[in-house]
Amino acid sequence: MATRVLGIDPGLTRCGIGVVDVASNRTAALVHVGVIRSPVDAEPGDRLAIIARGIREVLDAHQPDVAAVERVFAQHNVASVMGTAQVSGIALMLAAERGLPTATHTPSEVKAAITGYGSAEKAQVQHMVARVLGLTELPKPADAADALAIALCHAWRSGPARASDAHGGGLTAAQRAWADAEKRTRVGRTNIRTWR
Repeated sequence: MATRVLGIDPGLTRCGIGVVDVASNRTAALVHVGVIRSPVDAEPGDRLAIIARGIREVLDAHQPDVAAVERVFAQHNVASVMGTAQVSGIALMLAAERGLPTATHTPSEVKAAITGYGSAEKAQVQHMVARVLGLTELPKPADAADALAIALCHAWRSGPARASDAHGGGLTAAQRAWADAEKRTRVGRTNIRTWR
């Protein structure tokens, strides 16, 4: 049985939103992808209301099982990061109101999950998302592709068929790389605990 995952790339001007169905064998299918836009000259509260309305519409239309949002990091542009953080909070709240499990993932976690490399370029992520979902064209704009990548990352990291299969059966090269990275992280954490 597939898990339906909502992925959100938060942004006040453009909020990427994607929904994918991910099966237990880690194959994925596109359900929905888009961008919710708010006008830059509107009042901040009105802009957030527009984004919230768009997220609600996708939640109503596609009934996801879980939601994942890109984790916000501090940037040089304080105004930009504040708007992104506000949208992130709204997305998490709307999902939680419906009783959906929620999670956040850093950009490097998402890149590593999708491409096997935490410092991958956006174009590499777009190409891999298109390949995984069997799309003939790259998801555009980048915010839309990022939302799908976030959804896939969450499903692969927390789904029923985790990438810890020692034989890597049915996993893509990127998924195997992610599994190897997770194993190394767990070993490192174990060693840290031992030394304390």
